[in-house]
Amino acid sequence: MVESWSFLDTAESNFRPLVVIELAKGTKEETIEWFTKRIVDKKANGGAQLLMKPLVTENGVENIYLVGASHLRLLLGAEAVGLVKECSDNSMRTFTYSSRKTFKHYADDNHDFLTMAECQYIIKHELENLRAKDEKMIPGYPQAKLYPGKSIVRRLLTSGILVQIFPLHDREELKKLSHSWYGRVKIGYQPLDDIRCYFGETIALYFGFLEYFTFALIPMAVIGIPYYMFAWEDYDKYVMFATFNLLWSTVILEVWKRMCAILTYRWGTLLMKRQFEEPRPGFHGVLGINPVTGREEPMYSSIKRQLRIYLVSLPFVCLCLYFSLYVMMIYFDLEQWALDYHKENESNFSSLMLYVPSIIYAVVIEIMNLIYRYAAEFLTSWENHRLESSYQNHLILKVLVFNFLNCFASLFYIAFVMFDMKLLRQSLATLLITSQILNQFAESFLPYWLQKRYNRRMRKRMCSTKTDMDLSLAEQVNMEKEMGTYLGTFDDYLELFLQFGYVSLFSCVYPLAAVFAVLNNITEIYSDALKMCRVYKRPFAEPTANIGVWQLAFETMSVISVVTNCILIGMSPEVDALFPDSKMDLVLTVALVEHLLLAIKFIMAFVIPDKPRDIQMKLAKLEFESLEALKKQVRAFQTQLQFLLIHH
Repeated sequence: MVESWSFLDTAESNFRPLVVIELAKGTKEETIEWFTKRIVDKKANGGAQLLMKPLVTENGVENIYLVGASHLRLLLGAEAVGLVKECSDNSMRTFTYSSRKTFKHYADDNHDFLTMAECQYIIKHELENLRAKDEKMIPGYPQAKLYPGKSIVRRLLTSGILVQIFPLHDREELKKLSHSWYGRVKIGYQPLDDIRCYFGETIALYFGFLEYFTFALIPMAVIGIPYYMFAWEDYDKYVMFATFNLLWSTVILEVWKRMCAILTYRWGTLLMKRQFEEPRPGFHGVLGINPVTGREEPMYSSIKRQLRIYLVSLPFVCLCLYFSLYVMMIYFDLEQWALDYHKENESNFSSLMLYVPSIIYAVVIEIMNLIYRYAAEFLTSWENHRLESSYQNHLILKVLVFNFLNCFASLFYIAFVMFDMKLLRQSLATLLITSQILNQFAESFLPYWLQKRYNRRMRKRMCSTKTDMDLSLAEQVNMEKEMGTYLGTFDDYLELFLQFGYVSLFSCVYPLAAVFAVLNNITEIYSDALKMCRVYKRPFAEPTANIGVWQLAFETMSVISVVTNCILIGMSPEVDALFPDSKMDLVLTVALVEHLLLAIKFIMAFVIPDKPRDIQMKLAKLEFESLEALKKQVRAFQTQLQFLLIHH
């Protein structure tokens, strides 16, 4: 970086609040002064060199502070975090302040060159990288220990001094986005670029995947409707549907990789270098020296962590899986009771009673999933993983294993132990529809109703009939700080993962599964958009190049679907009639076909490139230019060294 941080002025006449910091009530004055000084102090002195002002209300100064930054500071911060922007020649390059004039739409007076989400991400990065120098504790709180290199913000959070940090909504931009996104019912694509500019790449990529998956379900739904209407009881016909299912589940995931690469290249995150991960806030241990960074930080034995995983977490997960199977057997007892009741009475009421066990079981499954989720989070936190990525991977693995068994074990049992296709169809339909209704209610409608009720009370308290656009800054901050916190895309991807399982594993038995999935996802797009814009605080943008471990989860589900569909095909009377003498030949044939289909699946995954050809060429060109620039620097250094040696 040619320009030094020292020339940057920390005062700016047009202060634009971007991030809100809420401290605990009664926070000591010396703590506030010290924390404020560290935020506004120059980089050379270990500060963040940001702008910070207290929020002034009618009651005076509260424990809430607004953080912003000068335009110049944000540009230098964009270089520090490695943001990738579009150049004037339409190529994507890592932004540097020295070459700022080569980037498209850049001008010294254009303060919209960086999106608001990018500005807030830069401020979050700078706040999280505020580190203790020679302080041994947080001033005013001797129990809140510090050591050189420790993140100050994380220590304040874990000590309860810092309540929350969140980015402010831009009411005008939010209104425009809401109108184009969910304000009117329309058939068309979502404004993904606008979503990305406002909420960041992680949120935009989830909505992109939700939209893509919904469109990908349409062929299955279109084929499923006539199949349901004309061949409902003719189970021989599901051979063709199962075969199509196998190809469909493979192709859509491979095509998504290409779509994802196109989106993330356009947004610049495909080129962003992975930053060195800091220890997660909940990580604890004995102070030691990190051999990689040389910093003093908590150290924890990996052997202790492995013992916790294999001696406590693994047995607990197995116990939960056993309990899930036990509940499943109770469900089958209820099914048998309902069937016997229907045989004795044969009335309209008894016909309805046939669906009651499945509905009860679907509700119980959702409750068990929720309880297990909390237990899994506690266990994974107790395992004391150093990195956030490691924590997330272990949590996702625990949750996926339990949810898969809890949601699909009964269907596998009905299909491959009881061989009851009629009950399989009924159970699949009831589980799918009930879970969708419960998820829509719990994730969107209930939080929206509660938030709307709270907003109404807040407006009455402020004796105000103002709209959101007319609220003062203080009123806006006070309303937003009480809104719920969006906990990330984990639950949203999990819902899609389970839906993909219902459609790909057994939909040949219940062809309308894809139809209900499409209808659910259309409402999901609108309800999730409403949730993001109206229910939750604005989340910080998080750059990402793909959907992460969820891609592997979906691919694993598609492999399992090949196995289940092959067995379903082998169980059909049509195929069974081809092997009247030897069932062993049937088993061997099904196994052979299954292996061939898996081979075709992996060949297709290999043949279909993850990135389109033009993006591959652009990435190769950038890599070549980077190597050439490095060689040029090395040659210049060698020339300078030779010159010094000659004239010595």
